Amino acid sequence: MNFMNRLERRFGRFAIPNLIRYIIVLYVIGTVIDIVNPSFYYQWLMLDLGRVLDGQIWRLITFIIYPMDSNPIFLFFELYLYYMIGTSLENAWGSFRFNLYYVSGILFTIIAAFLFYFGTWLILGTPVSGYGFGMEYINRSMFFAFAALYPNIQFLLFFMIPVKVKYLGYLYGGLLILQVILGFVENGMIWGSLQMLVILASFANFLWFFLSTRNYRRISPGEFRRRAAYRKQIRNARHTGNVVQFNGKKTEARHRCAVCGRTEFDDDKLEFRFCSKCDGNYEYCMDHLFTHEHVHKKENQ
Repeated sequence: MNFMNRLERRFGRFAIPNLIRYIIVLYVIGTVIDIVNPSFYYQWLMLDLGRVLDGQIWRLITFIIYPMDSNPIFLFFELYLYYMIGTSLENAWGSFRFNLYYVSGILFTIIAAFLFYFGTWLILGTPVSGYGFGMEYINRSMFFAFAALYPNIQFLLFFMIPVKVKYLGYLYGGLLILQVILGFVENGMIWGSLQMLVILASFANFLWFFLSTRNYRRISPGEFRRRAAYRKQIRNARHTGNVVQFNGKKTEARHRCAVCGRTEFDDDKLEFRFCSKCDGNYEYCMDHLFTHEHVHKKENQ
């Protein structure tokens, strides 16, 4: 995460606020083009490495103008979903990090296209140049990031069945794993490995952000010692509200996580935030701010 902090300090002023709005406009333009001339995107705009190497370098950018579902109802819900996801990610990360996530997704998709092009060249002796990479993996990586940040938000599956977004993320992740397994079974070790490599490259932005934002201090030996000492102290401690009593001395804690019970006395580097979606003044440490179950008061019957 320190690397991202350095990048933000140096290049943060170049971030585009509300980037997802411009992306939605590009999707609408791509859909209109596809309705007017269904073959235009695939002939001139999609990411086709064979034609890029022949000089059509604009395809490295124009493949972003991705045609969506031409059905107006499904198009509206699809665009609204991506707008909601993009806005939520930008609110959580800030404009620069959301810009970095999306742009890195584009770059990693281009790298995946190169891997597929030259990989097929090595396997078949001639590259498969007609295989086009669109925005599917980038959009799916946004969904994964949203599911990681807000796992307990519910979507209405088929507009009727409430499902937490984390389960949809597990489902799609399982489908990707199944796709890789079938690639090994149906096409052999070489083709399966190539397909797995392409998928990993396409989702490298999600893996990068996810792994770099994990709190590995929680599994360090020092943290284990701290937890053991905390449990030993807690056995001799008596908590009343935010007042902590150790060995007969009362000390008032200003912050306490509603999940793990840690206060600023446990670690002076801990940060605490109130959750606006919980009914009541519930405060959480940063380890549990995005992962806790929201508290809702029962309505009077």
